[in-house]
Amino acid sequence: MSARMEAFRQGLRELGYIEGKNIVIEWRSAEGKLERLPALLDELVRLKVDVIVSAGSAVTRPAKQATNTIPIVMAQDGDPVANGFVASLARPGGNITGLSTLAPELWGKRLELLKETVPKLSRVAIFGSSTEPYYTQVLKEIELAAGALKVKLQYLDVLSPKDIEIAFRAASKGRAEAGLMMLSGAFSSEQRPQILDFAVKNRLPVIYGGPAIAEAGGLMSYGVNTRDLDRRAAVYVDKILKGRTPADLPVEQPMKFEFIVNLKAAKAIGLTIPPNVLVRADKVIR
Repeated sequence: MSARMEAFRQGLRELGYIEGKNIVIEWRSAEGKLERLPALLDELVRLKVDVIVSAGSAVTRPAKQATNTIPIVMAQDGDPVANGFVASLARPGGNITGLSTLAPELWGKRLELLKETVPKLSRVAIFGSSTEPYYTQVLKEIELAAGALKVKLQYLDVLSPKDIEIAFRAASKGRAEAGLMMLSGAFSSEQRPQILDFAVKNRLPVIYGGPAIAEAGGLMSYGVNTRDLDRRAAVYVDKILKGRTPADLPVEQPMKFEFIVNLKAAKAIGLTIPPNVLVRADKVIR
């Protein structure tokens, strides 16, 4: 989280804001305990802050419940329209705007990277949650890519922590040779140790969407450069402080992407990453 905070601070500095001089930042963290968020947000509303910046949908939702007048800037959100935070990306319409990580086409790219990493790949397990608003749209992208790559898919629905072990067991039973992790947000962060542990125990090469899990020991990730979004959140704060309203500030989609490969994780499951895959990585963890 500190890297994300630093990216936001950097964005503010680029716009001439110096913390403690011409801007005061009230940092709050639930430290992984999501049930603490409503109280923290009520506290910020009582302080009459000018803008609330949320780290993701798990924060935006209670922020929306806490206030419909204080502007809320989403540093990132998977699908702000489906989540009910904005009316549309072009015209948010309420007190919420910001940045979205919505890029369904990335899932086809992730499947391609798996196929290049495991050249004889024919069966892939999809770990996802059917309750997520973007689930159907993402599956369509994965199925399109799977058809082109001649890969069979096995869908595994993960709705609670206990389903993670069950899903990995089912992937092993279904002879999956690799996995695509659709789980994201707060649930994925909370269950990260468990997910990484089962991936190693099952010797399953898994590709993830976010950089944090690859940096924490996941095999590889390809997705939105979230630190760039945190930096760009400062631009929204600047515009709002200068008089713009969230209702009229379009939600922006991601512009920078990154591919991370973790060679320690590859070694743990006995996998050799082909040179043509390694050369394309933005970051290699050795």
